[in-house]
Amino acid sequence: MSQQIVLGNGHLVTGWENPAVIAGGAVAWQEERIVGVGPEAEIRQAYPAARYLDARGGLILPGLVNLHHHFYSALARGLDPGVEMRDFPEILDRLWWRLDRALDPDTVRLSALLSAADCVRWGCTTVFDHHASPSCIDGSLDLLAGALTDAGISGVLCYEVTDRNGPEDAALGIEENLGFVDAHADDPRVRGVFGLHASFTVSEATLSAVAERRSSVSGVHVHVAEHPVDDQFSRDTFGATPIQRLERHGLLDSRALLAHGIHVEDRDYDRVAAAGSTIIHNPESNANNGVGRLDIPRTAGHGCAIGLGTDGMSSAVLRALRFAFLGLRGGSEDPTLGFKDLPGLLATNARVAGRFLDEPLLGHLAPGAPADVIAVDCPPPTPVTSANWFGHLAYGSSEAPVRHTFARGQVVLEDFSHTTLDPADLSSEARVLAPVLWKRFHELDWNTPYLGPSPGAGKESLR
Repeated sequence: MSQQIVLGNGHLVTGWENPAVIAGGAVAWQEERIVGVGPEAEIRQAYPAARYLDARGGLILPGLVNLHHHFYSALARGLDPGVEMRDFPEILDRLWWRLDRALDPDTVRLSALLSAADCVRWGCTTVFDHHASPSCIDGSLDLLAGALTDAGISGVLCYEVTDRNGPEDAALGIEENLGFVDAHADDPRVRGVFGLHASFTVSEATLSAVAERRSSVSGVHVHVAEHPVDDQFSRDTFGATPIQRLERHGLLDSRALLAHGIHVEDRDYDRVAAAGSTIIHNPESNANNGVGRLDIPRTAGHGCAIGLGTDGMSSAVLRALRFAFLGLRGGSEDPTLGFKDLPGLLATNARVAGRFLDEPLLGHLAPGAPADVIAVDCPPPTPVTSANWFGHLAYGSSEAPVRHTFARGQVVLEDFSHTTLDPADLSSEARVLAPVLWKRFHELDWNTPYLGPSPGAGKESLR
């Protein structure tokens, strides 16, 4: 019989939606599945031969899910673009679109490993990554998948299809997505979704090709209205908003993941809700880029499902949750907001990840659920209950380190130490490769701003 593990001596929260809270709780699992949850005395009696790990009085939670990440940003820390960047379109053109063109297979692989190690460190056991590397498109998603496998965590990956580098690269991006989605259709840990960049960099021809060739179950992961330029260019060029373009091409459905969704009109939020699509809030990145703030009460008021991502800023999901909470209050100047709408972000993340990975119990600590479990090192100074658990996350555990991370039953972080990856070794390798990457970056042209795809036959109204 395979080894059983019990994690105990913690305040156990069973999930993200109306959870039970067990003070002095424990969870037991065997191989990849949870087999018992309850008071520690009962669990240890039921599994006397199990290996025991101690949460040291902290919170025992389901493994976290990140719905929108960019692994390739890992080697951008400290990079000076060397040019002025006055707004978000210039940040894209002069920083991120130069960086992704400078990536090669070695730096794609290393960026993914660094980010995966950071996910483990912060208790993220499932991550959705949105990738771009125009100089090495073919096989790039396999490099990311290899990093997730090495780390021991799960993920849903895509390549960012765009026309900003020409129709040939757009076609290669489509093929990379198709091949990866098909190859991983039955993979229990790593799946594919179809990636798209924002509407203002995607032509009608490319959207049509994606709609025709993607499978009905693959879904799309796309940037939507992160900045007003996306909405305005789409209206001026294609006679439609980004949401309306997706709807016109049959891409707005229950498996559509819409990153940002800030500059969206009310009737388009209604379209998103009716389609069952998910808007992914990325509060730290939005603030960093000065693009605005998702109005969560307004968006939720239209019935939209809202999830949470980090957008390459970090892999710390609970810290992003705290930032979303405080950003909502600060931006609205209303200190009463947050407790109604914010707890649902983690529940949406788990529900969406479970949908893509065919794991309906993902995000729950319950028998039969995947053994994705974390222990956050924040012994609460006050009682934790089913009524106040979110307050403990927002005001306490969001700033605390993760002591243990378990992904499908595997111990990937034990007492703050990685067991599958060595972050120190990865960082040493990165300090060798980063200067070479930055040199390529600085040799790339940034002086020809991207003006979007030609209208083609897309000028007709899509409303």
